[in-house]
Amino acid sequence: MSEGWLVLLQQAFGLLFSLDPEVWSIISVSFAVSLSALLITLIPSIVLGFILAFTHFRGQWIITNLVQTLQSIPTVVIGLLAYLLLTRNGALGELHWLFTQPGMIIGQMMICAPVLVAMSQAAFTSADKRAWETCRTMGAGWFDAVWVICRELRVPLLMAVIAAFYRIVTEVGCSMMVGGNIAHVTRNIPTAIALETSKGDFAQAIALGLVLLILSLVLNFLLGTLRGGSRPRSH
Repeated sequence: MSEGWLVLLQQAFGLLFSLDPEVWSIISVSFAVSLSALLITLIPSIVLGFILAFTHFRGQWIITNLVQTLQSIPTVVIGLLAYLLLTRNGALGELHWLFTQPGMIIGQMMICAPVLVAMSQAAFTSADKRAWETCRTMGAGWFDAVWVICRELRVPLLMAVIAAFYRIVTEVGCSMMVGGNIAHVTRNIPTAIALETSKGDFAQAIALGLVLLILSLVLNFLLGTLRGGSRPRSH
C-alpha cells in the first residue's frame, strides 16, 4: 500500500474516532432512515410472505411474480416512482415530504418490502406444514401459530431482514432523487460517499465506507453464530 493510501486511512480513522460532527451526522441520518423503513415494512411484509406460502387464492401468482420483479428493479427507477408520488402533483404531494427524511423512508420502504416478502415467502415455503396444522389443532390463534413458525424459521427470516437492510442502507439512486443529499438533513452514507468522491475528499468517503464494512462484518458474525446455534446436534 502506498504512503498516500496510508495517510488517507489515518485521516479516515481520525474522522471516525474524533467523532467528527459532519461524519456522524451522515451516519445517524443513514441509520435512522433505513431502520425506520425496515421496521415499518417488516411485519406486513413477513405476513404477506406467509400468506403467499401457506394459502392459495386467485391472483396469487400475479402477486408473487410482481414481488420478484420489483426485487430486480434498479433503485434509481424506484426513486423515480417515489419522486412522482411525492412531487407537488403526485398522489402524496400534499404531504410535502419531497427532500425530507419521511420521503426517503417512503422510497426505501418501496425497495425493502419486495426483498422481505420474497425471502420470507421462500423461508415459509420450506417449512413443515404439519407444524402449522399442529399449532392450530392445539387451539393456537392465527397470530400465535404464525409466531411459532417464525421462531422455527428465525435464521432464514433474519437473513431476509439483513438482506433487506443492506439493500436500503447502501442504495444511492433513490436517496439521491427523493432526499436531495441535503447536509445534516437527508445526506446519508451512500450519497455522501458519491459526493465526497466527486469532490476528491477521499478521507471522508473512506471513513463512511469503513462504517458499512464494519457493519457488514458484525451482522455476518451474528448470523454465523445463529446458524451454528441452530444446527441439529449429532448423536
